[in-house]
Amino acid sequence: MSYNAIQTTNLSKHFNTIKAVENLSLEIPKGSVFGFLGPNGAGKTTTIRLLLGLLEPTAGEGKVLDLDIRTQANEIRQICGALLEHHGLYERLSAFDNLEYYGRIWHIPSIDRRKRIQNLLERLGLWERRQEAVLDWSRGMKQKLAVARALLHQPRLVFLDEPTSGLDPVAAASLRDDLALLAEQEGVTVFLTTHNLVEAEKLCHQVGVIREGRLLAVGNPDELRKQGGSPEVEIRGTGFSEAVLEALRARPEVQSVSLRNGALFLKWSGETTAPLVSLLVSGGAQVEEVRRDKASLEDIFITLMEEEA
Repeated sequence: MSYNAIQTTNLSKHFNTIKAVENLSLEIPKGSVFGFLGPNGAGKTTTIRLLLGLLEPTAGEGKVLDLDIRTQANEIRQICGALLEHHGLYERLSAFDNLEYYGRIWHIPSIDRRKRIQNLLERLGLWERRQEAVLDWSRGMKQKLAVARALLHQPRLVFLDEPTSGLDPVAAASLRDDLALLAEQEGVTVFLTTHNLVEAEKLCHQVGVIREGRLLAVGNPDELRKQGGSPEVEIRGTGFSEAVLEALRARPEVQSVSLRNGALFLKWSGETTAPLVSLLVSGGAQVEEVRRDKASLEDIFITLMEEEA
Protein backbone atom coordinates (compact mmCIF):
# COMPACT_ATOMS: atom_id res chain seq x y z
CA MET A 1 0.00 0.00 0.00
CA SER A 2 1.24 3.44 -0.91
CA TYR A 3 2.04 6.08 1.69
CA ASN A 4 0.34 8.63 -0.56
CA ALA A 5 -3.41 9.28 -0.70
CA ILE A 6 -2.99 10.95 -4.11
CA GLN A 7 -0.24 10.47 -6.66
CA THR A 8 -0.22 11.86 -10.18
CA THR A 9 2.39 11.80 -12.93
CA ASN A 10 2.20 14.32 -15.79
CA LEU A 11 -1.58 14.41 -15.49
CA SER A 12 -3.12 16.59 -18.21
CA LYS A 13 -6.55 17.63 -19.42
CA HIS A 14 -7.07 19.64 -22.59
CA PHE A 15 -10.33 21.06 -23.91
CA ASN A 16 -9.54 21.64 -27.59
CA THR A 17 -6.79 24.28 -27.45
CA ILE A 18 -7.25 25.05 -23.74
CA LYS A 19 -4.78 23.28 -21.45
CA ALA A 20 -6.85 23.21 -18.26
CA VAL A 21 -4.32 20.97 -16.50
CA GLU A 22 -0.83 20.39 -17.86
CA ASN A 23 1.73 17.82 -16.67
CA LEU A 24 0.56 17.83 -13.05
CA SER A 25 2.73 15.66 -10.80
CA LEU A 26 1.71 15.49 -7.13
CA GLU A 27 2.32 13.30 -4.09
CA ILE A 28 -0.06 13.94 -1.19
CA PRO A 29 0.52 11.89 1.97
CA LYS A 30 -2.33 10.10 3.69
CA GLY A 31 -3.77 11.93 6.68
CA SER A 32 -2.61 15.36 5.52
CA VAL A 33 -4.49 18.54 4.60
CA PHE A 34 -3.39 19.68 1.14
CA GLY A 35 -4.21 23.15 -0.11
CA PHE A 36 -4.43 23.73 -3.85
CA LEU A 37 -4.00 27.46 -4.46
CA GLY A 38 -4.63 29.41 -7.59
CA PRO A 39 -6.71 32.19 -9.15
CA ASN A 40 -10.08 31.50 -10.73
CA GLY A 41 -9.66 29.41 -13.87
CA ALA A 42 -6.29 28.02 -12.80
CA GLY A 43 -7.37 24.37 -13.13
CA LYS A 44 -8.22 23.55 -9.50
CA THR A 45 -11.74 22.22 -10.06
CA THR A 46 -10.69 20.36 -13.21
CA THR A 47 -8.01 18.60 -11.15
CA ILE A 48 -10.59 17.43 -8.62
CA ARG A 49 -12.82 16.13 -11.40
CA LEU A 50 -9.89 14.22 -12.87
CA LEU A 51 -9.03 12.68 -9.50
CA LEU A 52 -12.63 11.62 -8.94
CA GLY A 53 -12.79 10.05 -12.39
CA LEU A 54 -15.45 12.49 -13.57
CA LEU A 55 -13.21 13.57 -16.46
CA GLU A 56 -11.01 11.41 -18.66
CA PRO A 57 -7.38 12.60 -18.69
CA THR A 58 -5.86 13.69 -21.96
CA ALA A 59 -2.53 12.30 -20.81
CA GLY A 60 -0.69 11.17 -17.71
CA GLU A 61 -1.54 8.90 -14.80
CA GLY A 62 -3.14 9.25 -11.40
CA LYS A 63 -3.95 7.14 -8.37
CA VAL A 64 -6.28 7.98 -5.50
CA LEU A 65 -5.99 5.73 -2.44
CA ASP A 66 -4.10 3.25 -4.63
CA LEU A 67 -6.93 3.15 -7.19
CA ASP A 68 -6.40 4.13 -10.82
CA ILE A 69 -8.39 7.20 -11.88
CA ARG A 70 -8.91 5.81 -15.39
CA THR A 71 -10.08 2.27 -14.61
CA GLN A 72 -11.35 2.39 -11.00
CA ALA A 73 -13.30 5.65 -10.89
CA ASN A 74 -16.43 4.11 -9.35
CA GLU A 75 -14.42 2.61 -6.51
CA ILE A 76 -12.70 5.97 -5.90
CA ARG A 77 -16.00 7.80 -5.60
CA GLN A 78 -17.32 5.18 -3.16
CA ILE A 79 -14.52 5.74 -0.65
CA CYS A 80 -14.14 9.53 -1.09
CA GLY A 81 -16.28 12.45 -0.03
CA ALA A 82 -16.72 15.63 -2.04
CA LEU A 83 -18.08 19.13 -1.67
CA LEU A 84 -17.82 20.75 -5.09
CA GLU A 85 -19.47 23.87 -6.52
CA HIS A 86 -22.93 23.12 -5.13
CA HIS A 87 -23.70 22.10 -1.56
CA GLY A 88 -26.01 19.27 -2.63
CA LEU A 89 -28.57 19.95 0.10
CA TYR A 90 -32.35 19.66 -0.17
CA GLU A 91 -33.33 22.98 1.32
CA ARG A 92 -36.96 22.13 2.11
CA LEU A 93 -35.80 19.25 4.29
CA SER A 94 -34.45 19.64 7.80
CA ALA A 95 -30.75 19.31 8.52
CA PHE A 96 -31.33 15.91 10.12
CA ASP A 97 -33.46 14.65 7.23
CA ASN A 98 -30.84 15.77 4.71
CA LEU A 99 -28.21 13.62 6.38
CA GLU A 100 -30.70 10.80 6.95
CA TYR A 101 -31.42 10.77 3.21
CA TYR A 102 -27.74 10.66 2.25
CA GLY A 103 -27.03 8.07 4.93
CA ARG A 104 -29.59 5.78 3.33
CA ILE A 105 -28.00 6.32 -0.08
CA TRP A 106 -24.68 5.22 1.42
CA HIS A 107 -26.41 2.17 2.96
CA ILE A 108 -25.25 3.09 6.45
CA PRO A 109 -27.12 0.84 8.96
CA SER A 110 -29.88 2.65 10.85
CA ILE A 111 -28.31 2.70 14.33
CA ASP A 112 -24.89 3.67 12.98
CA ARG A 113 -26.49 6.30 10.75
CA ARG A 114 -28.28 8.05 13.61
CA LYS A 115 -25.15 8.04 15.78
CA ARG A 116 -23.03 9.40 12.95
CA ILE A 117 -25.51 12.18 12.15
CA GLN A 118 -25.70 13.25 15.77
CA ASN A 119 -21.93 13.13 16.16
CA LEU A 120 -21.27 15.32 13.12
CA LEU A 121 -24.02 17.84 13.87
CA GLU A 122 -22.85 18.21 17.46
CA ARG A 123 -19.24 18.79 16.42
CA LEU A 124 -20.33 21.39 13.88
CA GLY A 125 -22.62 23.17 16.36
CA LEU A 126 -25.79 22.31 14.43
CA TRP A 127 -27.45 19.66 16.60
CA GLU A 128 -29.84 22.04 18.37
CA ARG A 129 -31.17 23.20 14.99
CA ARG A 130 -31.39 19.79 13.37
CA GLN A 131 -35.17 19.93 12.84
CA GLU A 132 -35.13 23.29 11.06
CA ALA A 133 -35.61 23.53 7.30
CA VAL A 134 -32.28 24.29 5.65
CA LEU A 135 -33.96 26.88 3.42
CA ASP A 136 -33.91 29.46 6.22
CA TRP A 137 -30.29 28.88 7.22
CA SER A 138 -27.37 31.23 6.58
CA ARG A 139 -24.86 30.36 3.89
CA GLY A 140 -22.26 29.52 6.52
CA MET A 141 -24.57 27.04 8.27
CA LYS A 142 -25.45 25.43 4.94
CA GLN A 143 -21.74 25.00 4.18
CA LYS A 144 -21.20 23.32 7.55
CA LEU A 145 -24.05 20.92 6.82
CA ALA A 146 -22.60 20.26 3.37
CA VAL A 147 -19.27 19.36 4.99
CA ALA A 148 -21.15 16.96 7.29
CA ARG A 149 -22.78 15.42 4.21
CA ALA A 150 -19.38 14.93 2.56
CA LEU A 151 -18.01 13.23 5.70
CA LEU A 152 -21.12 11.22 6.58
CA HIS A 153 -19.95 7.86 5.22
CA GLN A 154 -16.53 8.23 6.89
CA PRO A 155 -14.50 8.62 3.68
CA ARG A 156 -10.74 8.18 3.80
CA LEU A 157 -10.27 11.22 1.52
CA VAL A 158 -12.47 14.27 1.08
CA PHE A 159 -12.34 16.89 -1.68
CA LEU A 160 -13.48 20.40 -0.71
CA ASP A 161 -13.71 22.90 -3.56
CA GLU A 162 -13.43 26.42 -2.09
CA PRO A 163 -15.70 25.61 0.89
CA THR A 164 -15.55 29.11 2.39
CA SER A 165 -16.13 30.98 -0.88
CA GLY A 166 -18.79 33.67 -0.45
CA LEU A 167 -18.87 33.44 3.33
CA ASP A 168 -18.40 36.49 5.54
CA PRO A 169 -15.12 36.56 7.55
CA VAL A 170 -16.73 35.32 10.78
CA ALA A 171 -18.52 32.40 9.08
CA ALA A 172 -15.39 31.52 7.09
CA ALA A 173 -13.23 31.48 10.23
CA SER A 174 -15.78 29.31 12.04
CA LEU A 175 -15.95 26.78 9.20
CA ARG A 176 -12.14 26.80 8.91
CA ASP A 177 -11.81 25.92 12.61
CA ASP A 178 -14.38 23.15 12.24
CA LEU A 179 -12.55 21.71 9.24
CA ALA A 180 -9.23 21.66 11.09
CA LEU A 181 -10.79 19.88 14.06
CA LEU A 182 -12.68 17.37 11.92
CA ALA A 183 -9.62 16.55 9.83
CA GLU A 184 -7.64 15.87 13.00
CA GLN A 185 -10.36 13.83 14.71
CA GLU A 186 -11.41 11.84 11.65
CA GLY A 187 -7.89 11.16 10.41
CA VAL A 188 -9.13 11.91 6.90
CA THR A 189 -6.97 13.23 4.07
CA VAL A 190 -8.29 16.59 2.84
CA PHE A 191 -7.75 18.02 -0.65
CA LEU A 192 -8.79 21.66 -0.36
CA THR A 193 -8.92 24.09 -3.26
CA THR A 194 -8.92 27.76 -2.37
CA HIS A 195 -7.70 31.20 -3.32
CA ASN A 196 -7.97 32.24 0.34
CA LEU A 197 -4.35 32.35 1.46
CA VAL A 198 -5.15 32.82 5.14
CA GLU A 199 -7.21 29.66 4.96
CA ALA A 200 -4.36 27.69 3.40
CA GLU A 201 -1.82 29.01 5.89
CA LYS A 202 -3.97 28.04 8.88
CA LEU A 203 -5.23 24.67 7.66
CA CYS A 204 -2.73 23.03 5.35
CA HIS A 205 0.28 20.82 5.99
CA GLN A 206 1.26 21.13 2.34
CA VAL A 207 0.25 23.50 -0.44
CA GLY A 208 0.56 23.59 -4.19
CA VAL A 209 0.26 26.69 -6.38
CA ILE A 210 -1.27 26.32 -9.84
CA ARG A 211 -1.69 28.85 -12.63
CA GLU A 212 -3.13 28.25 -16.10
CA GLY A 213 -3.04 24.50 -15.47
CA ARG A 214 0.63 24.31 -14.50
CA LEU A 215 1.96 23.56 -11.02
CA LEU A 216 4.32 26.39 -10.06
CA ALA A 217 5.38 25.27 -6.60
CA VAL A 218 4.58 22.66 -3.96
CA GLY A 219 5.69 22.14 -0.36
CA ASN A 220 4.80 22.97 3.21
CA PRO A 221 4.22 26.69 3.94
CA ASP A 222 7.68 27.14 5.47
CA GLU A 223 9.36 25.64 2.40
CA LEU A 224 7.44 27.97 0.12
CA ARG A 225 8.35 30.97 2.25
CA LYS A 226 12.03 30.13 1.80
CA GLN A 227 11.45 29.80 -1.92
CA GLY A 228 9.84 33.23 -1.93
CA GLY A 229 12.94 35.12 -0.85
CA SER A 230 14.19 36.87 2.24
CA PRO A 231 11.90 37.86 5.13
CA GLU A 232 11.22 41.49 5.88
CA VAL A 233 12.83 43.22 8.87
CA GLU A 234 11.15 46.25 10.43
CA ILE A 235 13.36 48.54 12.51
CA ARG A 236 11.99 51.44 14.54
CA GLY A 237 14.14 54.21 15.93
CA THR A 238 15.71 57.53 14.91
CA GLY A 239 18.70 58.80 12.99
CA PHE A 240 18.16 56.81 9.80
CA SER A 241 20.23 59.18 7.64
CA GLU A 242 20.89 58.79 3.93
CA ALA A 243 24.45 57.72 4.77
CA VAL A 244 23.10 54.93 6.97
CA LEU A 245 20.70 53.81 4.24
CA GLU A 246 23.54 53.72 1.68
CA ALA A 247 25.64 51.64 4.08
CA LEU A 248 22.77 49.18 4.42
CA ARG A 249 22.30 48.93 0.65
CA ALA A 250 25.98 48.05 0.34
CA ARG A 251 25.54 44.92 2.45
CA PRO A 252 25.23 41.76 0.29
CA GLU A 253 22.53 40.35 2.63
CA VAL A 254 20.27 43.35 2.00
CA GLN A 255 17.97 43.05 -1.01
CA SER A 256 15.94 46.22 -0.55
CA VAL A 257 15.69 49.17 1.85
CA SER A 258 12.84 51.63 2.35
CA LEU A 259 11.86 54.22 4.95
CA ARG A 260 8.12 54.41 5.66
CA ASN A 261 6.40 56.40 8.39
CA GLY A 262 9.65 56.80 10.27
CA ALA A 263 10.38 53.05 10.30
CA LEU A 264 13.03 51.21 8.32
CA PHE A 265 11.94 48.19 6.24
CA LEU A 266 14.39 45.90 4.48
CA LYS A 267 14.71 42.42 2.98
CA TRP A 268 17.47 40.65 4.91
CA SER A 269 18.89 37.20 4.14
CA GLY A 270 21.31 37.04 7.06
CA GLU A 271 20.97 34.50 9.87
CA THR A 272 20.54 37.15 12.59
CA THR A 273 19.78 40.86 12.66
CA ALA A 274 22.72 41.65 15.00
CA PRO A 275 24.97 42.95 12.14
CA LEU A 276 22.16 45.31 11.10
CA VAL A 277 21.82 46.77 14.57
CA SER A 278 25.61 47.16 14.86
CA LEU A 279 25.80 48.96 11.50
CA LEU A 280 22.95 51.30 12.38
CA VAL A 281 24.35 52.20 15.80
CA SER A 282 27.83 52.79 14.42
CA GLY A 283 26.25 55.12 11.84
CA GLY A 284 24.66 57.24 14.55
CA ALA A 285 21.15 55.76 14.54
CA GLN A 286 19.25 54.86 17.68
CA VAL A 287 17.43 51.49 17.49
CA GLU A 288 14.29 51.07 19.60
CA GLU A 289 12.71 47.91 18.15
CA VAL A 290 13.60 45.19 15.60
CA ARG A 291 10.97 42.83 14.22
CA ARG A 292 11.64 40.11 11.69
CA ASP A 293 8.58 38.69 9.92
CA LYS A 294 8.29 35.54 7.88
CA ALA A 295 7.16 35.99 4.33
CA SER A 296 3.45 35.22 4.17
CA LEU A 297 1.86 32.83 1.71
CA GLU A 298 0.28 35.89 0.14
CA ASP A 299 3.75 37.29 -0.59
CA ILE A 300 4.81 33.97 -2.13
CA PHE A 301 1.61 33.64 -4.13
CA ILE A 302 1.88 37.15 -5.58
CA THR A 303 5.55 36.60 -6.41
CA LEU A 304 4.75 33.36 -8.25
CA MET A 305 1.89 34.97 -10.17
CA GLU A 306 4.11 37.90 -11.22
CA GLU A 307 6.96 35.63 -12.29
CA GLU A 308 4.66 33.60 -14.54
CA ALA A 309 2.72 36.52 -15.96
